[in-house]
Amino acid sequence: MPNPAREPTFLPLTVAAASDADDEGAVAVRDRAESADRAAADCWLSLVAGCTSGRQTLINRLHDLSEATCGYAGLRWWLGRGSVHRRRVADAEHRIDDAVREGDGAEFAEAFIGYDQAVATVVVHVQNRLGKLST
Repeated sequence: MPNPAREPTFLPLTVAAASDADDEGAVAVRDRAESADRAAADCWLSLVAGCTSGRQTLINRLHDLSEATCGYAGLRWWLGRGSVHRRRVADAEHRIDDAVREGDGAEFAEAFIGYDQAVATVVVHVQNRLGKLST
């Protein structure tokens, strides 16, 4: 039986940030983040093994997470004041896709750090804006 503490995790900041609120938007982000995290772990194992499986599933899950993040943030903010964050999320998502296509494990890991930070930052920003951060 796998030890959950030893399972690779790629979106710890996002999962933690989205777990701090229990509204519908935060739950959607958390659920998508957990799904993307599982897909990333599967894709990572494929990369380490020299395989190419799991790429499209991962890209789909990341897109779902980015869409849920947009929904949580609100389209108006996402396209306006949040456009810097939107670009960071999109750039990191593209960087992950490139790393998977190239089979570059180091780039994959670095890109996930950026993606996790970008999405978690949006989640925390929304929670601050809504006054939902726990003290």
